[in-house]
Amino acid sequence: MMKLSAWRQMTEPGCWAGILVVLCTLSMGADVQKALKKPSMPSTVLQRHKRDWRWDKLYAFEETPPKTPPEKIGKLDNTHFSKSSRYILKGEGANDIFIVNDNGDILVNAKLDREKKSEYRLSASIISIDNGRQKDKDESFVIVVLDINDNSPVFPPNLSGSINESSTAGSMVMTVTATDADDPTTQNGEIEYKLLNGTDLFKINRTTGEIQTAESNLDREKQSQYLIAIQAKDLPEILSGNSAATVVTININDINDNIATFKTGKYQFDVKEDSKPGFVIGILGVEDKDEIQNKDPSFTVFDYDKVFDIKLSNEKDGILSLKVPLDYETRNTYMFSVNVDEHTVSKSPDNQGQALLKRAQVSINVIDVDEPPVFSQTDYQFSIYEGPFKTPVIGAVTAKDPDKTRHKIRYSIEDPNCPVAVDSLQGLLSLKRQLDREQKSSYTFSVTAHEDIQNGLKSYAEVKLKVLDINDNVPELTNGSNVYVCESDKRDTIIGTIGAQDKDENSGRFRFTLAKKSANFSLHDNQDNTASIVLKQGGFSTEHTVEHVLEIEITDGGTPEQKSINLLQIKVCTCQSGRRIEYCMAYARAGMSVSALLAILLCIVTILVIVILIVLRKRYQKDVLVTKSSGEIHEQLVRYDEEGGGEMDTNGYDVSILTSACHDSSFRPAAGSSLYAMVKKPPACKGDMAMMIGVKKDEADHDRDGIPYDTLHIYGYEGSESLAGSLSSMDSSSSGSNLDYDFLNDWGPRFRTLAQLYGVDGSDTDSSY
Repeated sequence: MMKLSAWRQMTEPGCWAGILVVLCTLSMGADVQKALKKPSMPSTVLQRHKRDWRWDKLYAFEETPPKTPPEKIGKLDNTHFSKSSRYILKGEGANDIFIVNDNGDILVNAKLDREKKSEYRLSASIISIDNGRQKDKDESFVIVVLDINDNSPVFPPNLSGSINESSTAGSMVMTVTATDADDPTTQNGEIEYKLLNGTDLFKINRTTGEIQTAESNLDREKQSQYLIAIQAKDLPEILSGNSAATVVTININDINDNIATFKTGKYQFDVKEDSKPGFVIGILGVEDKDEIQNKDPSFTVFDYDKVFDIKLSNEKDGILSLKVPLDYETRNTYMFSVNVDEHTVSKSPDNQGQALLKRAQVSINVIDVDEPPVFSQTDYQFSIYEGPFKTPVIGAVTAKDPDKTRHKIRYSIEDPNCPVAVDSLQGLLSLKRQLDREQKSSYTFSVTAHEDIQNGLKSYAEVKLKVLDINDNVPELTNGSNVYVCESDKRDTIIGTIGAQDKDENSGRFRFTLAKKSANFSLHDNQDNTASIVLKQGGFSTEHTVEHVLEIEITDGGTPEQKSINLLQIKVCTCQSGRRIEYCMAYARAGMSVSALLAILLCIVTILVIVILIVLRKRYQKDVLVTKSSGEIHEQLVRYDEEGGGEMDTNGYDVSILTSACHDSSFRPAAGSSLYAMVKKPPACKGDMAMMIGVKKDEADHDRDGIPYDTLHIYGYEGSESLAGSLSSMDSSSSGSNLDYDFLNDWGPRFRTLAQLYGVDGSDTDSSY
């Protein structure tokens, strides 16, 4: 059992000698308090007869610095303890914070902090020193850390609350709560609250921290926010103790407790007479000290409430607007009163006993403007029957000048496609052409009225014309494709049901009759706008090519009555059970339609034109080769400012023309004049050759119609009698020539090289190229 003599040592520090012992004693259990009254009495050890351990619950104060030697807080005592045994501690803080010596004394080896850990659970065992065997079972015990007042109250940050203005005394504002880390079961952890200012308006509950109003005179318009200092202190009702303070923000919420009033007693506005309904005339300013969300003024217009209206603006002022148009010629001024009122929660003291400006006088001057003509109606509606008309007049429109000048009015319709015309002076509307309801059942157009002066004003009116129906359309047959005869049909079989339709609106009931009697079919009018086709006799077959056509007369019930004769072609079909069609015989009428004939003729004409064009093109291409002039050939083959692509260039020039022309007899020189100057073989004299070249050069320089000497045709068409032949590569080759080129030796030394290339010398007369 624990030796309580250790408690005297715990109370020795001077700072805890007095009241601390009392507080700690109050916080302990009754058994500990009794033990403290007898601090050192070994005879009080509790004897356990069923257990060998002897101790009580142990206690230790927090925040006590370690001592040398360590402070004893209790003693282990066991009947099996002897000099050959020792105690061992296990559990929380064992052999570190708490140690046991050889005598079984439990010592505190470190400073404790109850706020971190308030109790330690340990177990004690006794073992033999000799063999280390355990002599008794482990026994658990608890070391309780006793609290001291070492923590101050703590407030949460940013404390704020709110309350409506004019709230009654005792209304709750908010609750503040401070925390203390000390033991809440002792006075160390108990907190009391106190206001340090604002006690004339607010009060606080010392225990709960609830803040309430002390009076009912809070007015947001005077002060909208209060900063209240609050103190929290532990050890209630004791002067000593730890404390903390904070500032709480209390916002005063606005309510509608102020009456709205006009800013001035008179308002004056000018309004043009052509202003439209809804036009904003002006703003009636209102004063109200409440916040905008709590403003709720209402306005009343006297005498002219049907002409003017007042609505609230976003700023809760009055918006004066028009309800109806004004007319300067009728009335040019308006004087009336407007009242403002507001239902408030309570009246503010500032408003009591004062003359409130709740009524204002409004003066409105109507300004004259040059107005456009005004129609007697904003829109007109007329109707007329379709078809031929007895009188074209369908109605009239009227407009007048609202100004005092009263200008004459002229009417017009600006749409050129409108079927209606208007009399420019009287406004009479008349038809320009006959109308057809089936094409268009209604027309909408605008009539313009303009003042008969220069730059006169205009206005427009919409006119709607409805075209009424007359019975002018014949009925038409419907469902004719559903009538057919099956090969298996017997007499009196209904082979189909036909109907009718009419473009007119109310054509009445249709009546059906056969315009021409039929030996095979009959018609039965069903009296419901349908008729049944009935078979008179059976025996029809798809192998017969006879066509069956019924002429059916249909009469409508309109006025005047209309009738039509419709042809109904009846097919003969092979059917399955239930008259389900499997195959129908198609009948083709003899002859051909005009459209088909025209299409065939058009195709034939198109083919003939194409053939003729091909033949003409062939003939033209053939004639071109014969009739082309030398200038055309020259222009096609060579230009002075172009470079040819050589012999391989077959795309740039049509070389076939040269070839064909070279072999064509029409290009060969005839007796007398020739297309080309003949290139005659010059004599062997060198002077004659120079003379010939000079003559050709002169001809090329002065004869505009002559062909340039260096053009291709000169080289291609030197003439068939030239011994040299053509120098062109188009009709020659580098080998296989049988011509004698020895005459080139007679032309001088300059042509000997050419003679060697194309001719033969004396040593090679027997060889050939």
